Amino acid sequence: MKLTVIAATGGIGSAVLAQALEAGHEVTAAVRDPAKVDADVRVVAVDMGRPDPGALRSAVEGADAVLSGLGPRGQAEFGIVSRGTAALVEAVRAAGVRRVLAITGVGLSTVATPIRPKPSRREPGAGAIMNLITLPLARRVLGGHMPDAALAEQILADSGLDWTSVRVPYLLDKPLTGVYQVAYGVSLPRAFRLGRADAAHFMLRAIGDERSFGRYVTVAY
Repeated sequence: MKLTVIAATGGIGSAVLAQALEAGHEVTAAVRDPAKVDADVRVVAVDMGRPDPGALRSAVEGADAVLSGLGPRGQAEFGIVSRGTAALVEAVRAAGVRRVLAITGVGLSTVATPIRPKPSRREPGAGAIMNLITLPLARRVLGGHMPDAALAEQILADSGLDWTSVRVPYLLDKPLTGVYQVAYGVSLPRAFRLGRADAAHFMLRAIGDERSFGRYVTVAY
């Protein structure tokens, strides 16, 4: 397949890039700094904080699927996920691409968005520890990132594309295992941790999985 990886030098993006190449896919890497890409792939310079529409469309043109690992590198970048996702949706529409998968985060059903101003206080499928302790703590610690990720997910939901929001918990740097839990349209009782390599593994596995089209999917150990 022809794949475009957004934020291909980030924690998840770099794992997606490596695993996609190992699987024999043809990959375009969309990155802020092309000098950081050490793989033999087509590279397009795109700053997703201030994306150039022409460059972004060039990156996704002809792709069978676009996989986004976009996320903030710190509090100063809170807001980048929704802005970047909005620009990405416009680019893939213009390029005639249908399949988009993007990393978001667990607990977003409890976060307000413009069309969901009064969200549920409990994440569907999550256990008591997550709903009563983990998610309230995450909303406090992550501040503006969770509302930004929730807005990005809503942008995907309104896009009319074959989208998947990959909701991940606290991410770890650990070797690929290929062993994790997956829940379609709900959370998991104990969605606490996941390795970045396994998040990437799921994204690639889910490209053709129609169960994941048009919905969020929770992935965790």
